[in-house]
Amino acid sequence: QVQLVESGGGLVQAGGSLRLSCAASGLTFRDYAMGWFRQAPGKEREFVAAINWGGGSTSYADSVKGRFTISRDNAKNTVYLQMNSLKPEDTAVYYCAASRVYTITGEMYLYWGQGTQVTVSS
Repeated sequence: QVQLVESGGGLVQAGGSLRLSCAASGLTFRDYAMGWFRQAPGKEREFVAAINWGGGSTSYADSVKGRFTISRDNAKNTVYLQMNSLKPEDTAVYYCAASRVYTITGEMYLYWGQGTQVTVSS
């Protein structure tokens, strides 16, 4: 079955960096666009970043543009989210997801990971 497994979350001070990874199995990874979403306590899930099949197109939420970078390695079936200049408002559970369509719309994503916690202290 399809599995998406996130890693790399943790506790970091404001201004610090983290790199999240999401390892995919059970699907033909290069056939899927990949996205990162996050959900903070008491808030709705929100889009963070997306990348198309070959990695040539990326999209970002305005709140992370210029600070976060999404990338993928199709040889390793892995998508990454490099997060720099982290802010306390970035605190959330971060999820990776796979979609047959390159989109920022969460409902279009077919498969989801279990999430990894990112906590940014002030």
